[in-house]
Amino acid sequence: MSEARIDAAMVLAAGLGLRMRPLTDERPKPLVELAGRTLLDRALDRLSAAAVSRIVVNSHYKGEMIAAHLDGRPDIVLTPEEVLLETGGGVKAALPHLGDGPFYVVNSDAVWRDGPTPTLERLAAHWNDGAMDALLLLVPTPTIIGATVNDRGDYYLEPDGRARRRVEGEIAPFLFGGVQILHPRLFEAAPEGPFSLNLLYDQAQGAGRLYGMRHDGEWYHVGTPGDLVAAESELGNGRSAERPPRW
Repeated sequence: MSEARIDAAMVLAAGLGLRMRPLTDERPKPLVELAGRTLLDRALDRLSAAAVSRIVVNSHYKGEMIAAHLDGRPDIVLTPEEVLLETGGGVKAALPHLGDGPFYVVNSDAVWRDGPTPTLERLAAHWNDGAMDALLLLVPTPTIIGATVNDRGDYYLEPDGRARRRVEGEIAPFLFGGVQILHPRLFEAAPEGPFSLNLLYDQAQGAGRLYGMRHDGEWYHVGTPGDLVAAESELGNGRSAERPPRW
């Protein structure tokens, strides 16, 4: 397990947010508010609480609004994408700002509650640099709050902690939660231009270097306006004392 503190991170904020319409007709999805705070700020709050000092945020759809929202944040580097690079291409383009060691990648719409120990802290403690190229936060599908577009799950967790993607016809017990630690070496043979991180996960799995960690708190799906309303109801349901700082 790792003893080094992870001090770099990327927030993926370049998506089109099509399923969140009409809320995203006038703003990018990362600037949609949940319980009075934007999804982007919630992700940044998590990273700040984990003492991350270097943060990259990518943007595409209505990127000027994200730039204006982040104006005055010297700890954040914005990487606008003229052409949408997808998740893998977006992270690859940001690598010069992320350093030589492992870094967090957080989807801007990842909304969760921690268990007894903060989730990002657990991921960092779980990281094994000699064995891993990617470590994914995996959420048990029965515990997900809100509807999902994938009711068959994403991954299995092997006894040794490795993650295995489900194949056609299988139903997997875990959904990828949009939170992870990646190492720059994962991108050494990555293609140019747009591509999904799923390509690199599968390559890491084939090399035996894709791992997962089971989430021990709550995880909220916020893909649509209806999901957003449901999550807001849960987060505001008399449980404010459980909220992390700045929630």
